[in-house]
Amino acid sequence: MSSDAAKSRRSPQSEERVRDAERSCRALVDAALSEFSAKGYAGTRVQDIANRAGLNKQLISYYFGGKEGLYREIQRRSAERGKVDADADQTLEEIALQYLDAGLRDPRYIRLALWRGLTDPAEFENADVDVLEDQMLDQDVANVERAQARGEIAADLDPGFVRLVLMSIIMAPGVLPRSAHHLLGHDPGSAEFRAKYGEQVQRLIAHLQDHGPDATGDRPSHQSD
Repeated sequence: MSSDAAKSRRSPQSEERVRDAERSCRALVDAALSEFSAKGYAGTRVQDIANRAGLNKQLISYYFGGKEGLYREIQRRSAERGKVDADADQTLEEIALQYLDAGLRDPRYIRLALWRGLTDPAEFENADVDVLEDQMLDQDVANVERAQARGEIAADLDPGFVRLVLMSIIMAPGVLPRSAHHLLGHDPGSAEFRAKYGEQVQRLIAHLQDHGPDATGDRPSHQSD
């Protein structure tokens, strides 16, 4: 039997093994995202990830080098997913709604970011993710600066502050789903919530517009004579 014939006979099995490996990795990543976003790094057990994925926990070491390697991979994917490709002529309202849609579609990434913020950097350093996150933040601030130049944001507002405030608003339903449901009357995962919350986000951003010299004028004093 020629080597070509042998390779041809082995090929389907080899391709199937590759597909199995890809399916296993996807299942482990999805399961790990659920576990890490719910419990944080310290509170997550490898066995719980494996059970959720329906796979042997040894595969975590085989594909990712262990729990820490899997966590780093989840953080990397989260940072890459967090970037919104916005056109230079997109309004700040449109960009904010893009972020809102992504957060409502899968709030696990928001909760993962919250856990990362609560983790001592000295305890778990991830320089690659830090770089990706800083790039995303710089891009977002540039988007706010462009919006400010168009008059969408008042000139006396700091772009970094505006970005931080909008990020907090967008993250709120994923971090406080029960409160969001109670206050707006809809489950954060519903289309009704998205429509109502999205409209309020647009209205809020509209109120940040530069309305001319009077916008920063002194307010009437309420002190008695």
